[in-house]
Amino acid sequence: MRSLGLPTVWGAAAVTYKLACPLAQETGLEARIVTSAVFFAVGTGLILHVRQTLMRELRQLRRVAGAAQSALLRPPPSSVDGLDVAAAQLSAERGAAIGGDLYEVVATEYGVRAVMGDVRGHGIGTFGTVAAVLGCFREAAHDEKDLGSVLHRLERALARHLRQEHPAGAAEEFVTLLLVEIRADGEMTALNCGHPWPYRLSGTDVDQLAPADPYPPLGLVPLPAELPTVGLGCLEHGDALFLFTDGAQDARDARGRFFPLSSVVANVVREEALSPQTVLSGILAALRHHTGGTSSDDIALMVLRNGRGRSLRGAGNCATSHTPPAADDAPLTPRR
Repeated sequence: MRSLGLPTVWGAAAVTYKLACPLAQETGLEARIVTSAVFFAVGTGLILHVRQTLMRELRQLRRVAGAAQSALLRPPPSSVDGLDVAAAQLSAERGAAIGGDLYEVVATEYGVRAVMGDVRGHGIGTFGTVAAVLGCFREAAHDEKDLGSVLHRLERALARHLRQEHPAGAAEEFVTLLLVEIRADGEMTALNCGHPWPYRLSGTDVDQLAPADPYPPLGLVPLPAELPTVGLGCLEHGDALFLFTDGAQDARDARGRFFPLSSVVANVVREEALSPQTVLSGILAALRHHTGGTSSDDIALMVLRNGRGRSLRGAGNCATSHTPPAADDAPLTPRR
């Protein structure tokens, strides 16, 4: 009610002037000028008051949204079970801290497990789906012994969310997803649902891992009952794994040219020390320069570096990587 006080006073003053002031009743030029000036001042004051009120409410809404977004897509700790971690997310929607991309990394009794995902669409409209998938992963990563069971849990959580959001069954939402498990000896396994494969950074060497064709994105078709993991090799001491969403490799400049992600990553690791934060900062700076600070899609990046001590973990002692499943063991879709 207090927000109506000042406009009411201004309006009452204008009406009083018009009805009671003798000058307002005159029709001469000077009287018209004075009357116009009075109403112009009142109108300007009302507009400024409304603007200030709206800006104050907008700042409050942004603070609330920022707190909710930070709680959902919270910054990962700098170290998780001996792995150095850095992550960042850029929303395509102005004023939003997060968008349709998601990531998380947790230490479990089965190894460090990480997820990188991309919800169809972008901006805060995908917030509910991000919450459903992330909330499920944070529980399933600890509860399930194998990544296949984690992925099935995520599939069921997404299906429940879509049924609740679209009871008529008209949902056209899906999520690309990459699950990675890094064991104590550095051996890595993964499951991929329509997502870009990560890069392994070793010294100045940069290699994109692509051990098998991915499954379809979550939400398009049911996943197979059996989901054997594929091996990503070994993350030796000092090596890093770079995960990202397709918004990074699909980002375009003003002339429509795609962002050269692989060459930028190679340049960054050649010029900077191989630490997650410096790698992430270098890639983000190149992305902002390429896109002019604006992107048509959400972007998420995460770097995991094996900082475990050699004497404790035995760098170079990884077990033999899993052999990618044969085509007749699990139906896979062509690589996108």
